[in-house]
Amino acid sequence: MNEVYEFLKKCGTYYLATVDGDQPHVRPFGTIDLFEGKLYFQTGKVKPVSAQIHANCKVEISGMAGGKWIRVMAEAVADDNIAAQEHMLEAYPSLKAMYTPGDGNTEVFYLQNVVAQICSFTEPAKEIRF
Repeated sequence: MNEVYEFLKKCGTYYLATVDGDQPHVRPFGTIDLFEGKLYFQTGKVKPVSAQIHANCKVEISGMAGGKWIRVMAEAVADDNIAAQEHMLEAYPSLKAMYTPGDGNTEVFYLQNVVAQICSFTEPAKEIRF
Protein backbone atom coordinates (compact mmCIF):
# COMPACT_ATOMS: atom_id res chain seq x y z
CA MET A 1 0.00 0.00 0.00
CA ASN A 2 2.80 2.41 0.85
CA GLU A 3 4.41 1.88 -2.55
CA VAL A 4 1.13 2.68 -4.34
CA TYR A 5 0.67 5.75 -2.13
CA GLU A 6 4.21 7.00 -2.80
CA PHE A 7 3.85 6.44 -6.54
CA LEU A 8 0.55 8.35 -6.72
CA LYS A 9 2.02 11.19 -4.62
CA LYS A 10 4.93 11.36 -7.06
CA CYS A 11 2.47 11.57 -9.98
CA GLY A 12 0.93 14.73 -8.56
CA THR A 13 -2.04 14.36 -10.90
CA TYR A 14 -3.44 10.92 -11.59
CA TYR A 15 -6.59 9.91 -13.46
CA LEU A 16 -9.60 8.26 -11.83
CA ALA A 17 -12.07 6.32 -13.97
CA THR A 18 -15.65 5.50 -13.01
CA VAL A 19 -18.62 4.06 -14.89
CA ASP A 20 -21.96 5.79 -15.43
CA GLY A 21 -24.27 3.13 -16.86
CA ASP A 22 -22.26 1.92 -19.85
CA GLN A 23 -20.19 5.10 -20.23
CA PRO A 24 -16.73 5.36 -18.62
CA HIS A 25 -15.66 8.73 -17.22
CA VAL A 26 -12.07 9.73 -16.50
CA ARG A 27 -10.99 12.86 -14.66
CA PRO A 28 -7.82 14.24 -13.07
CA PHE A 29 -7.39 13.88 -9.31
CA GLY A 30 -4.63 14.94 -6.99
CA THR A 31 -5.61 13.84 -3.48
CA ILE A 32 -4.18 10.66 -2.02
CA ASP A 33 -3.78 10.00 1.69
CA LEU A 34 -2.92 7.21 4.10
CA PHE A 35 -5.13 7.16 7.17
CA GLU A 36 -5.56 4.35 9.73
CA GLY A 37 -4.07 1.78 7.38
CA LYS A 38 -6.20 2.67 4.37
CA LEU A 39 -5.52 4.54 1.12
CA TYR A 40 -7.95 7.45 0.57
CA PHE A 41 -8.91 10.02 -2.05
CA GLN A 42 -11.29 12.96 -1.68
CA THR A 43 -14.06 14.61 -3.69
CA GLY A 44 -17.30 16.52 -3.18
CA LYS A 45 -20.63 14.78 -2.72
CA VAL A 46 -22.24 17.19 -5.20
CA LYS A 47 -19.98 16.05 -8.05
CA PRO A 48 -21.04 13.41 -10.60
CA VAL A 49 -17.99 11.30 -9.66
CA SER A 50 -19.49 10.78 -6.20
CA ALA A 51 -22.83 9.59 -7.58
CA GLN A 52 -21.05 7.31 -10.06
CA ILE A 53 -18.97 5.68 -7.31
CA HIS A 54 -22.03 5.20 -5.10
CA ALA A 55 -23.82 3.50 -8.01
CA ASN A 56 -20.81 1.33 -8.96
CA CYS A 57 -17.91 1.21 -6.52
CA LYS A 58 -15.40 -0.18 -9.03
CA VAL A 59 -12.81 2.42 -10.00
CA GLU A 60 -9.52 2.48 -11.84
CA ILE A 61 -6.66 4.90 -11.36
CA SER A 62 -3.76 5.56 -13.70
CA GLY A 63 -0.81 7.92 -13.51
CA MET A 64 2.77 8.40 -14.68
CA ALA A 65 5.96 9.36 -12.89
CA GLY A 66 9.65 8.86 -13.56
CA GLY A 67 9.17 6.96 -16.82
CA LYS A 68 6.80 4.44 -15.20
CA TRP A 69 3.04 4.24 -14.94
CA ILE A 70 0.62 2.77 -12.46
CA ARG A 71 -2.75 1.11 -12.91
CA VAL A 72 -4.88 0.63 -9.82
CA MET A 73 -8.08 -1.42 -9.91
CA ALA A 74 -10.14 -1.22 -6.73
CA GLU A 75 -13.44 -0.74 -5.01
CA ALA A 76 -13.99 2.70 -3.50
CA VAL A 77 -15.75 2.78 -0.14
CA ALA A 78 -17.24 6.02 1.20
CA ASP A 79 -16.11 6.80 4.75
CA ASP A 80 -18.12 9.34 6.78
CA ASN A 81 -15.42 9.45 9.47
CA ILE A 82 -14.81 13.16 10.17
CA ALA A 83 -11.27 12.32 11.33
CA ALA A 84 -10.51 10.90 7.85
CA GLN A 85 -11.82 14.11 6.26
CA GLU A 86 -9.74 16.23 8.63
CA HIS A 87 -6.62 14.19 7.90
CA MET A 88 -7.14 14.60 4.15
CA LEU A 89 -7.65 18.34 4.37
CA GLU A 90 -4.57 18.72 6.57
CA ALA A 91 -2.61 16.90 3.85
CA TYR A 92 -4.11 19.23 1.19
CA PRO A 93 -4.67 22.60 2.89
CA SER A 94 -5.45 24.34 -0.41
CA LEU A 95 -8.76 22.44 -0.44
CA LYS A 96 -9.86 24.10 2.80
CA ALA A 97 -11.17 27.03 0.76
CA MET A 98 -13.76 24.66 -0.78
CA TYR A 99 -14.22 21.90 1.79
CA THR A 100 -14.68 21.61 5.55
CA PRO A 101 -14.85 18.35 7.49
CA GLY A 102 -18.46 17.49 8.22
CA ASP A 103 -19.86 20.14 5.85
CA GLY A 104 -22.15 17.62 4.10
CA ASN A 105 -20.16 17.92 0.86
CA THR A 106 -16.66 16.75 1.76
CA GLU A 107 -16.36 13.06 0.96
CA VAL A 108 -13.48 10.65 1.33
CA PHE A 109 -13.26 7.16 -0.10
CA TYR A 110 -10.82 4.42 0.77
CA LEU A 111 -9.71 1.73 -1.64
CA GLN A 112 -10.24 -1.97 -0.95
CA ASN A 113 -9.60 -5.14 -2.94
CA VAL A 114 -6.78 -3.33 -4.69
CA VAL A 115 -4.75 -4.75 -7.54
CA ALA A 116 -2.08 -2.32 -8.66
CA GLN A 117 0.51 -2.68 -11.40
CA ILE A 118 3.59 -0.52 -11.76
CA CYS A 119 4.85 -0.79 -15.33
CA SER A 120 7.51 0.53 -17.67
CA PHE A 121 8.88 -0.25 -21.10
CA THR A 122 12.18 -1.44 -19.63
CA GLU A 123 11.23 -3.55 -16.59
CA PRO A 124 8.76 -6.34 -15.86
CA ALA A 125 5.46 -5.17 -14.37
CA LYS A 126 5.21 -5.29 -10.59
CA GLU A 127 1.87 -6.30 -9.06
CA ILE A 128 0.77 -5.14 -5.62
CA ARG A 129 -2.38 -6.37 -3.86
CA PHE A 130 -3.98 -5.15 -0.67
